Amino acid sequence: MAQQSQDVVELILDDHRRMEELFRRMRSVEDDRAGALREFSALLIAHGEAEEDAVYPALKRYKHIDDEEVEHGSEEHTEGNEALLALLEVKEVGSDEWDEKLEELVEAVTHHLDEEERTILNGARENVADDRRAELGAAFLRAREEYLKDDCGSVENVRKVIEKA
Repeated sequence: MAQQSQDVVELILDDHRRMEELFRRMRSVEDDRAGALREFSALLIAHGEAEEDAVYPALKRYKHIDDEEVEHGSEEHTEGNEALLALLEVKEVGSDEWDEKLEELVEAVTHHLDEEERTILNGARENVADDRRAELGAAFLRAREEYLKDDCGSVENVRKVIEKA
């Protein structure tokens, strides 16, 4: 069995690809859309909170990584979380309202993933030493796992995350 990379950039990119796969599942009428949303909700919250706890503060210390981009990434987490909450509050999976709120979520999160990959993650790959990226990756995984264990994707918790932002 291949060992999972500890490089924080690779770990974050892996989560981004998983989110895109979950978007496909949430759009598919043949899939368990509600189940995909539950998994997505937990992943989005755990991922964003772990980035803000364990990764973003460390990256701000590097002079070739734009602090404004890191701050903007946090703002975009809030926008994505708000779009997530709007979808979680839709009563009927697959309704017109569901489809509308899903597309708003996809737009908010996809925009963030693209921007984060081009600015913050490329900066980290180019300016942060491999061993430091591995340390950040381990911290990211620990934080992410703690959030996942605590049912972080529940509607109640998503509301709390938005309120504290």
